[in-house]
Amino acid sequence: MTATDTSPDQDTFTSVDPATGEVIATHPRADEAAVRAAVARARTAAAYWGALDFDARRAHLLRWKSRVVADSAEFSALIHRENGKPLDDAYLELLLVVEHIDWAAKHAKKVLGPQRIAPGLLMSNFAARLEHRPLGVVGVIGPWNYPVYTPNGSIAYALAAGNTVVFKPSEYSTSVGNYFAESFVRANPELPQGIFATVNGSGATGAALVAAGVDKIAFTGSTATGKRIMAAAAETLTPVLLECGGKDAVIVAADADLKAAADAVAWGATANSGQTCAGVERVYVDRSVRDEFVAEVTRILSEVKPGSGAGAHYGPMTMPSQIDIVKRHIEAALRSGGTAALGGPESIKGPYIDPVVLVDVDEDSEAVREETFGPTVTIRTVEGVDEAVALANANKYGLGSAVYSRRRGLEIARRLRAGATSVNSVLSFAAIPGLPFGGVGDSGIGRIHGAAGLREFARPHSIAVQRFAIPGMALLSYTRTPSTVALLRRLIPILHGRNK
Repeated sequence: MTATDTSPDQDTFTSVDPATGEVIATHPRADEAAVRAAVARARTAAAYWGALDFDARRAHLLRWKSRVVADSAEFSALIHRENGKPLDDAYLELLLVVEHIDWAAKHAKKVLGPQRIAPGLLMSNFAARLEHRPLGVVGVIGPWNYPVYTPNGSIAYALAAGNTVVFKPSEYSTSVGNYFAESFVRANPELPQGIFATVNGSGATGAALVAAGVDKIAFTGSTATGKRIMAAAAETLTPVLLECGGKDAVIVAADADLKAAADAVAWGATANSGQTCAGVERVYVDRSVRDEFVAEVTRILSEVKPGSGAGAHYGPMTMPSQIDIVKRHIEAALRSGGTAALGGPESIKGPYIDPVVLVDVDEDSEAVREETFGPTVTIRTVEGVDEAVALANANKYGLGSAVYSRRRGLEIARRLRAGATSVNSVLSFAAIPGLPFGGVGDSGIGRIHGAAGLREFARPHSIAVQRFAIPGMALLSYTRTPSTVALLRRLIPILHGRNK
């Protein structure tokens, strides 16, 4: 039985090397009872973890961060073997992980600590405070494409906010997910069990986690699955954070640095085999620079090769079924009138897919409308920025985006319907811990990372404390006097009746 077998009636499943099919490990499949037991342990541990102050949690999280760094060579090798990405890319993923753990640990107190709130004139005899409480137990369902970085955007921030976490890693990266959770335990052996633990399995295990009484579900994956999770969570009014698909666009304006833009597009479209939700899938380039840009992208990608050896630029497709989607999109693009500037259906060679550049594909083609999640890119000629923005915004997804323009980058970025935009770069927003990450439309709900990511995993608690009573001024009481109301009728027009 392989990781592609998602039959729920088996007690175990195996994770495999996507390049060779070699079995890496056999994992027990968590059924509904096992998932509920894990959530119960997390619930018990939450009483301890949530009661710690921010400084104590910070110390534990920073200890965990150091453990990840110390184990990075072994951890990178495991990511390379189970996910398929090159060792350097696996190490880069871990670097981003430790940056986010560090940010969440060091900023939770500032973002979520008690705040004094101005009570206003009418309630001036009150002291107002805003405090944040942990939600309790957070269930995280992670993806296989960035098996540590992406779920960590929920895990580290949920832990920093005082929650415990039950993590269901993808069945295609289960060993990686388990290693990540185990590193927290190795870094903090004195802590009670259940603060951060995993449950292994496929879709049925994830569904069980949604129904297990957690206080929030954070999911990364397809839009279709995200909608099913949201519907199931609605049965118990369990809040959700959904980071779903993307069909991210890049706008290359007439004044762009074409070599820099081409280099970024080539990397963004094919890094991690194109299996990046916020990667580059669509490009809109001004007609005046179109030929030079296409030629440069094609030149760069003609020298980029997949493989599993030391010289490979990216690895195999992690999930075998995704290969069929990539093939279908390439064929649809060509049928709709697009041309292949590089590659084509013949670029698919077993688990590896060579780079494919498709030019002037019809916007109604599924190659433009739907997430491809492979090392392909469509490049469309436009008559200027206005057309580029309109086409970029016409897609149902709205996750990441990028703009290349020497003079108008920020102006163009502000017009895009997306959760994040890089100007004269790609994906840079995902590497800056203080910036929230998430999308609009079919790309999901909620945000990970940054202050917004911390607030996703805490509930605000508003507290008003009466410091002293003012005779006759108890507005929220039957003891207020007619003279008090008469005074207010004279005072309010003076304070609020003027438009200034």
